[in-house]
Amino acid sequence: MKYNFDEVIDRSGNRAAKYDERVKNFGTDDVIPLWIADMDFKTAQPIIDACVKKAQEGIWGYTSRPDTYFRAYADWQEKRNGWRPDVSLCSWSLGVVPALTAIVRLFTGEHDKVMIQPPVYPEFYDVNEMSGRRVAENNFIERDGTWEVDFEDFEAKAKDPLVKMFILCNPHNPLGKVWTEEELRRMLEICFANGVLVVSDEIHSDLIFHGKKHIPAAIALPGADKKVITCISATKTFNLAGLQASTTVFPNEEMKKIFDSYWSSMDIHRNNAFSSVAMEAAFNEGEEWLEQVLDYISGNFDFVADYCKNHIPAIRPTIPDATYLIWLDCRALGLDDAALKDFMIRKAKLGLNPGSGFTRSLTGFMRLNAACPRSVLEKAMKQLEQAVNELVREERI
Repeated sequence: MKYNFDEVIDRSGNRAAKYDERVKNFGTDDVIPLWIADMDFKTAQPIIDACVKKAQEGIWGYTSRPDTYFRAYADWQEKRNGWRPDVSLCSWSLGVVPALTAIVRLFTGEHDKVMIQPPVYPEFYDVNEMSGRRVAENNFIERDGTWEVDFEDFEAKAKDPLVKMFILCNPHNPLGKVWTEEELRRMLEICFANGVLVVSDEIHSDLIFHGKKHIPAAIALPGADKKVITCISATKTFNLAGLQASTTVFPNEEMKKIFDSYWSSMDIHRNNAFSSVAMEAAFNEGEEWLEQVLDYISGNFDFVADYCKNHIPAIRPTIPDATYLIWLDCRALGLDDAALKDFMIRKAKLGLNPGSGFTRSLTGFMRLNAACPRSVLEKAMKQLEQAVNELVREERI
């Protein structure tokens, strides 16, 4: 089946957070929303068909989770990434962020530290600080647009006896970095040598570009599957975040039991009626759609890169090898974070994610969601070009 990703779908007023929460997040609805990480594309037709069939059934009571559910996850991971998770060690959760919150609270103490690598997904700060844990920042080193791990600092942080956990963003959001086997091995070896539990968030692992290959942390090093907790889901891959479902793969039965008991104590242990069928349909029948959407998004990356180079050289995009999110270096505009956010909203009329949410040591960055029809992206870039040109003229005056 040939999918049409150029179709512009009106999501306003349809309970889509990306659109209906513009006033809440930007103070106005007069912005093109390119912020929260969901796509403006319809999902794969087999998923739609499965959900329609369930809807027509008209009975959406308590939903069981058949053995085929986690087996679909395992089959997909084996086919795409060469890793077959042990289904007996898989647990369901509402999403990766709720799973991370539970993991932090269950497997670290109140005075412990958790290491993260900014600039990184803002919830990595939130799940720790809102749980009373302290964050240990292993900040990336940036050299002319290339972002690298500061391994000397990484090892120093891991040796801190208060650092009990490392949350790895694999692949990395917002830098779109696909980790090499050497990088993963080095980080894991340091963590294992210092008794630091590794938790790998791999929700973007199917969104890989430019010939790169995702390596699950659980197979990056011999025996890593006995030490690493992995969080995966179909929700980012197939644009199903609103259905709220993820899988956590544990290294042993004891940790899985602790995690499952945590959720069971709140009677949260079942998929909803639609997420159950949607996840299986995605993994079993969604690959054709995924290959097409990856190709389309790759074209969007090329468009943004070329447009900035030829029309907005003051904006330098980090074109990702993974995710559909572009990290924009806007430092040449000379604006602090508050002024940059206001500039994007009021002048460019764009709703982007401020870089300040991803890091506390850098200023002058924004994150742009490129998973939208090309015509929407073209309009957004033209608005950004016009706003930057006006800013340059004002500065000259």
